Amino acid sequence: MTNVQIVKTEGDIQKCRRAIQALRPQLVDDLYLEAVKKTLADKRQIIFIEENDEAAAVAVFETGYNLFRGNYIYIDDLSTLPEQRGKGYAGILIDWILDFAEKENYAQVHLDSGVSEARTDAHRLYLNKRFQVTSLHFVTNI
Repeated sequence: MTNVQIVKTEGDIQKCRRAIQALRPQLVDDLYLEAVKKTLADKRQIIFIEENDEAAAVAVFETGYNLFRGNYIYIDDLSTLPEQRGKGYAGILIDWILDFAEKENYAQVHLDSGVSEARTDAHRLYLNKRFQVTSLHFVTNI
């Protein structure tokens, strides 16, 4: 069985660099470490699947409580290295988060996903994992 690991050390953060940058290319090497440390300091965790001494796939998620959701988990990022896709790693990471949510009594797991043809496989995965499309997400740049 594929082993899911929790980021605990700076070495783990470095193992996740390429997989995170595959989804977040704006986190160039000079910005990467500080950005990840800020993320981890803000009630987030990173889990990953390691292959060949680096993360083949990563998930970044936060835990919280709000009036609308109650206790919840929000998946911020789910990324697999392009050369590692098709091995089921993203599904394994989602299953780990869903199991964690159930064990820790979180009522819901949320995520947002961009809408484009390139995201079709990701959307299929989310629907297969019983996620439902429940809202539109709005944003304005300031």
